Amino acid sequence: MRKWLSALALAGVCAACGGSGSSTESAATGSDAKAEGAAAAESKTPPAPVYKEITLPAGTALRLDLKSEVASDSSKVEDAVRASLRQAVVIDGQTVLPAGTELAGTVTDVARSGRVKGLAKVAYRFTSLRHDSERYDITTATITHEAQPTKKEDAKKIGIGAGVGAAVGAIIGGGSGAAKGAAIGGGAGTGAVLATRGEEVRRGPGADVTTRLTAPLTVRVKS
Repeated sequence: MRKWLSALALAGVCAACGGSGSSTESAATGSDAKAEGAAAAESKTPPAPVYKEITLPAGTALRLDLKSEVASDSSKVEDAVRASLRQAVVIDGQTVLPAGTELAGTVTDVARSGRVKGLAKVAYRFTSLRHDSERYDITTATITHEAQPTKKEDAKKIGIGAGVGAAVGAIIGGGSGAAKGAAIGGGAGTGAVLATRGEEVRRGPGADVTTRLTAPLTVRVKS
């Protein structure tokens, strides 16, 4: 009887030992699986981008497409002006500012065409740009658009008036009449010139304009 009791006790102890080992082994296996999962997740996460700073020197050309309209007869000083880079800015083979980079600025000067003298003009410059979700303050040379002088056209108007007056005067009063008619006709032509404004100047969206940085600009770019 004692032998049977001893055998049963020994069996119970062995069973307990076996169960503990299985439990420990299962826990270890679960731990390893979690570690492997974490490692796999880490390998799928893209590495954070690395940036470096590149400085564009003063004098760097910026070729732009206007996105706003500017005009001598409608723009006002401090009106907003927008544009985008028509061509990327590249330094030593590295694209610093890609095509399409947006710039913002303001109108700095406006003058309508005068009736007697003074050409129409509109001027503006850019003060900021946006690149890779960051805004940068910039300083650029002023872009000025000025109307072409109309002296030749004015001279034609006066000459045509004088010619017509001379012809009429000659018919009415001979030689002296021609001289008087020329003077009267020339005066009429001059009056027409004085009463008419010269050409205005306008640039609309899509106009190709170029400016330059007047101070260095440091930009963060991806390596």
